[in-house]
Amino acid sequence: MNDHVKIIGILWIVFGALSLLGAAFLFTLLMGVSFIPEMETPAPEILRFIGFFIGAFLALLGLPKIIGGWGLLKGKEWGRILTLIVSFLSLLNIPLGTALGIYSIVILMDKRTVALFQNPQNPPAPAVNS
Repeated sequence: MNDHVKIIGILWIVFGALSLLGAAFLFTLLMGVSFIPEMETPAPEILRFIGFFIGAFLALLGLPKIIGGWGLLKGKEWGRILTLIVSFLSLLNIPLGTALGIYSIVILMDKRTVALFQNPQNPPAPAVNS
């Protein structure tokens, strides 16, 4: 389970970084387009407004993903809880968010993973199937 938790942590950090990259791209694109000289008067202001708020929104969505992934890699219980919240919210983000959300929920809700985070000094013994 520890390997799965590390994989989930890395994947959420990468997914959050992609959100930040998308935010920076859209912000830069819309801000750049707003400076085209032949535009009518209200268009540049509208593009700047949309670029700022879409960029800020995507950045705000990406930061909890990165923070939760970092918390998982550090073995913190709050990282597990934050990642579960982000996982539930990302189920609507088809297809990558849905796949990562389901994988995260299945692994992070497992009894062995919960025990791993609640007692990090004594990792749980491997389960024996009878």
